[in-house]
Amino acid sequence: MELTGTILRGREFEPIEGRVVIDDEGRIAAIEEAAVGRSAIVLPAFVNAHTHVGDSIAKEAGRGLSLEELVAPPDGLKHRLLREASREEKVAAMVRSLQFMHRSGTAACLDFREGGVEGVRALEAAAADVEVDAIAFGRESIDAIEAGDGFGASGANDADFERERTATREAGKPFGIHAGEVDETDIDPAMDLDPDFLVHMVHPEPVHLDRVADCDVPTVVCPRSNLVTGVGLPPVEKLHERTTLALGTDNVMLNSPSMFREMEFLAKFSDLPADDILRMATVNGAELAGLEYGVVEPGRKARLLVLDGETDNLVDARDPVRAVVRRAGVDDVCDVIVEG
Repeated sequence: MELTGTILRGREFEPIEGRVVIDDEGRIAAIEEAAVGRSAIVLPAFVNAHTHVGDSIAKEAGRGLSLEELVAPPDGLKHRLLREASREEKVAAMVRSLQFMHRSGTAACLDFREGGVEGVRALEAAAADVEVDAIAFGRESIDAIEAGDGFGASGANDADFERERTATREAGKPFGIHAGEVDETDIDPAMDLDPDFLVHMVHPEPVHLDRVADCDVPTVVCPRSNLVTGVGLPPVEKLHERTTLALGTDNVMLNSPSMFREMEFLAKFSDLPADDILRMATVNGAELAGLEYGVVEPGRKARLLVLDGETDNLVDARDPVRAVVRRAGVDDVCDVIVEG
């Protein structure tokens, strides 16, 4: 297979005109510079580094509620709605969200999975026929770690997660935890667990930023969600100076799982360059989960997104990386390649 157009090659997203050659094993065999006369833009498919797709049963529920009233376990609105819904309803709703993710260029999502082992199995069922790698960070039990791909903790003020952290180490699986979403009080306890990554970090104090830098802990930011829930916006420039950042869309009940929308929002409220934001949406998230894609380089799995550079939205764009980050959307997608 060959894809032609302007290729955003490597970690720097160097735009070159040419072709991507994909071998029979679904890996990128070569990137060749050539005059191809096609206006498509070829880039890595997105990795959504933080989702709660189970919330798909309750889109736009809870108007006017606080973050705690919306999502705090065990009696936040989403948890009550999840308990009330049947397995079939939850799986069907997750299928629709995963299908949207695929159509809008997402190759994988890192999902904090409510419901213990059954929640992990429900996500597996939803993803079975959808071309999205749904990475399940189990919650609520040690067994969910064994069933899934890691553990996703709600926050260090909610419980003592030492057992779960030990279990992930023994299983060789990643441990992620919410921190600093509402205030700073759970950041140090979260860091004490030596997590593989943090989520949110809206309210770090200078001492926390220094600790993140010293420990080199990657952080996933979800700015649209933080705005919707009224907790504020993460200090992305300060975090970016100190650690690796990835990008997530968080709860489907609050936001569409669109990485296009997340990138555009981040680009327009922050001073981060477009290439850094695109790395947050692709290779940085892939590396959190140990995935072999997220960048257009020979030897990588071919999980690629092809945009039509001749749409009314993208035609005449002078900078393809800025156009992808600040302007592109699902209507510009030509193809999503999932090989390997």
